[in-house]
Amino acid sequence: MSKSTRGFGFGRRSGTVTVIEQKALRSSARNARIAFIITALIVGILAMTVASDHMHPILAGLLAIPIALVAGAFVWIMFRIWPVLRLIWWWLPEISAGMALVYGWIALANATPALVTLAIMAPLVGIPAAVPAIRRRVIALGWCFIVRHRLRVCFSQFIIANKSGSLPLILWARPTPVGERVWVYLRPGLSLSRLQNRLEEIAVTCHAKSVLVELASESEKAAYLRFDIKRREVLTAKVSSPLPGVIDTENMPFAYTAPTDVPTALDLPDVPAEPPLAAAGKSTASPNGKKQGKAAPAADTFDDDPWD
Repeated sequence: MSKSTRGFGFGRRSGTVTVIEQKALRSSARNARIAFIITALIVGILAMTVASDHMHPILAGLLAIPIALVAGAFVWIMFRIWPVLRLIWWWLPEISAGMALVYGWIALANATPALVTLAIMAPLVGIPAAVPAIRRRVIALGWCFIVRHRLRVCFSQFIIANKSGSLPLILWARPTPVGERVWVYLRPGLSLSRLQNRLEEIAVTCHAKSVLVELASESEKAAYLRFDIKRREVLTAKVSSPLPGVIDTENMPFAYTAPTDVPTALDLPDVPAEPPLAAAGKSTASPNGKKQGKAAPAADTFDDDPWD
């Protein structure tokens, strides 16, 4: 579905704005025809079978034809408008927010005078802009809206899923301390390993620092993935600590002084070997420094009584 426009000026210019890809339109048309035929045949046979119990088979066949056509037409319409429904799903948060703002403004303007309307709208707009915490929250929510469309650009431009041009279903997004988290349901033709090979391109498209893709923790399906869009690093950021103010610098103990006699034999080859006589003298000495006596000779006789 495209729209052509002509510009005015010294020359003629023409441009095309693509709303729905041509591959998606051709695929939906082909699937709609197939779905119409299959649905009409199944519904027609079922309707004729049920109706033949109450009337003549010829009359049952005549009654089943319009029923089959109506059911097939309904399925054909659903397949044909699926690209439009998917487009509405992509822009559903923006459409809902825009309708809520317009409807709320009109309802407020009709119910209150102009001064009261301005007095109510000024805090609603001024407080989020003035309070840093609220402003950061609003900006984070805005990035959630933006990143869904940036991921759709990734899948439509350089991550081609299949020949029909069907794009993954981008479900929802929420802010995180480092960026955004988006849940995506893949279509046939894509996999986790293929997306992990294109993380750098996805990060550039999403205006992010890095992107992490993994299976959703609450599901074991290979098609249900979670994108973690990272825009900043919170673990390496510098934060203010109150600990320096708690330390009493006036009553601190004396600083530790290193010993002057530093050992030099730190490695095993540097340790001097002991003379054999000194090693033998140490081996004969007891742990308390005294010389050990000679061991008594073993008895020549064997005593049968172990308690003696």
